[in-house]
Amino acid sequence: MDDKRFMKQALRLAEKSAGLASPNPGVGCVIVKNGAVAGRGFHEYALRDHAEILALCEAGDVARGATAYVTLEPCSHYGKTGPCADRLIQSGIRRVVTPLADPNPKVAGRGIEKLRNAGLIVDVGLMAEEAGKIIEAFACHVTTGLPLVTAKAGMSLDGKIGTGMPQGRRISSPEGLDFGQCLRLKMDAVLVGVETVLADDPELTYRGRARKGRQLTRAVLDSNLRTPPTARLFKDRKTPVLLFCSENASETRKVALQALGAEIVSVQEHGGELELEKVLRELGKRNILGLLVEGGSRVHGSFLASNLVDVFYFIVAPLVLGGASAVPVVGGKGSESIAAAPKFRIRKQYQAGTDMVFEAYPAASRSIVSPWVTNELYKRRN
Repeated sequence: MDDKRFMKQALRLAEKSAGLASPNPGVGCVIVKNGAVAGRGFHEYALRDHAEILALCEAGDVARGATAYVTLEPCSHYGKTGPCADRLIQSGIRRVVTPLADPNPKVAGRGIEKLRNAGLIVDVGLMAEEAGKIIEAFACHVTTGLPLVTAKAGMSLDGKIGTGMPQGRRISSPEGLDFGQCLRLKMDAVLVGVETVLADDPELTYRGRARKGRQLTRAVLDSNLRTPPTARLFKDRKTPVLLFCSENASETRKVALQALGAEIVSVQEHGGELELEKVLRELGKRNILGLLVEGGSRVHGSFLASNLVDVFYFIVAPLVLGGASAVPVVGGKGSESIAAAPKFRIRKQYQAGTDMVFEAYPAASRSIVSPWVTNELYKRRN
């Protein structure tokens, strides 16, 4: 029971890394001796030191003989800093409790092995799913080179995201909209289709209250570069804008949009649409760990049809739009049959004001916390 209590504290610290740790994983650490917390730390990329180092510095000499609760296996390699496993050994820590082996191939159990070889007691597996959710995007990127794809849509009870008319586009409650900002906090990039830009003229910026260390990259799927130079996307020159277009897009338009600060990325098309896996590959090269796909309808349909959605947040408002002109949350060709339709499992559901939020994982999800898979990361290594 004490282990679980202190691990919960470490996980709460790790959650403070949201928006601050990328492109590293969010990690929290609590050092405990004789039932009392002696040191705490969580990782911020800009501050370099990892959670374990911050907690050890706060604990000082009290760390000798203590237990360290760390939400991810301590690193064993040299990066921006030295190995945390070495510092734990040098400090005299007696025991380490960690939920997960690090999915990073550079670590992948080596930190645990180093600690055990030095005589420390290491327990692995406590609250692994909760810890896995915190590093969900990092784990996907470090193992595949692609970002974790999180889709989000505010919708009515009958599955519509708009009336099809210019007025009344906003469906979600204020709390539902705040939930969307919480997702932007955790993501490195947000993506929409050009139809959303033309219809809504969004800025696609992060407007939440929590501090975000890394700028949110704004990406648009725009095969023919129809994004207008007057778009509000270009108001903030400090925040990157990526326009993905076809290889045949107008050179004149490229030059005009580049002059506004946009980066133009040409990708191949297949069946009249941009190849989304190549889009994800380009984002992965830019160290985008988590991508938030906000639509519209056709974009959601394309990502689902390509089996490239890892988790989908359906924010359902208690209203019905109806009507043949109302826009469905998922567009495109649709499924040929019930058997061929994408299948989801609901991992969690939340109340957001008057809205309900469903955290749904498709069967093709690559997430380490997908309810469709039993992951090796969750197995004890005692």
